Amino acid sequence: MNKLLLLSLVFCIPVLIQSCAVTPVPVKRQDPLISALIDTRTSEPIEFDALMERISTHDVIYLSEKHDHPDHHAMQQRVLKNLIEKGLDPLIGFEFFSMEDTPDILNFLDSAKAPHSKEMTKIVEADLRKKLGWDTQPDQMWAYYYDLLTLARDKGLEAAGLDLPETLKKRITRKGMDGITPLEKEQVFSTPPPGQAYKDYMFSIFKAVHCGMGNEQMQTKLYDTWLARNDRMALSITRLKHHHKGPLVVIIGGGHTEYGLGVMDRVAVLAPHLRQVNFAFREISITSASLAEYLVPLDLEGYPKAPPADFLFFTQRVSYEDPCETFRKSMQKMKKPSIDKGP
Repeated sequence: MNKLLLLSLVFCIPVLIQSCAVTPVPVKRQDPLISALIDTRTSEPIEFDALMERISTHDVIYLSEKHDHPDHHAMQQRVLKNLIEKGLDPLIGFEFFSMEDTPDILNFLDSAKAPHSKEMTKIVEADLRKKLGWDTQPDQMWAYYYDLLTLARDKGLEAAGLDLPETLKKRITRKGMDGITPLEKEQVFSTPPPGQAYKDYMFSIFKAVHCGMGNEQMQTKLYDTWLARNDRMALSITRLKHHHKGPLVVIIGGGHTEYGLGVMDRVAVLAPHLRQVNFAFREISITSASLAEYLVPLDLEGYPKAPPADFLFFTQRVSYEDPCETFRKSMQKMKKPSIDKGP
């Protein structure tokens, strides 16, 4: 799993987005895969219209993003507009909002029924942003998701949050499942544990994200949060599909769907009849790589071998900086002894 991807998907929850945001650098590597759409079953390119014909027959369509990438959000818009043109009435589910946020989202969608001045439109947006807890986050990040909500409003679509409440996520990350109160545990939905092989795999990911520094206690808490979030999002997806005939389009970070694991695996446990498809957006690697290297399947005990996604859309990178290099420099500065200048 891509370490840069996990840095943004596992740890950059909304409250941390600003500190986790990566500053783009002007030098960008050119690669023939940029803008390519690939069917991972055949390893061959596929035209957008053909791809849409394939994915539009599914119950749940994951549009798996890197949260801060403008091209990924642009493709999400393109897919949604195509589904609307097909008359399929997609419902949009958001990782970055909780199920408890859904009434506020629906109130915003209802605002399309009343005409607004430009001033009132800004007031409505500011009110929604504050209610969703995004008023302290970067404007650009908010704009990506607000544009999708605006599309839903203007096209008469429904939308909903999928995740746990933000405060509960933070408490599980800080205390672990064993450390939160019984009342809080009642708010956490759990599926049967996915098994030791998956746990070991995720621990290896957490260690890689921390640039090789492993802390079992912290990894355990991160794993608790990871499972709780995937379980809640899977529950939200199955509930939404119970009430909606059209496709459910899930706006989600790629780490939660890669190799058909995470949320997709939990949805399969809860509702095996649902047809799921993962259309994932992948930045090209920092150094040149062949298509075959991107498509290497994961061989994990207890799970079928699977490529990273059903379909891949390749994009330029937001940044070529190595976060581990930045991390190592920070650690070196911390290790330097202070100079005693005397009295």
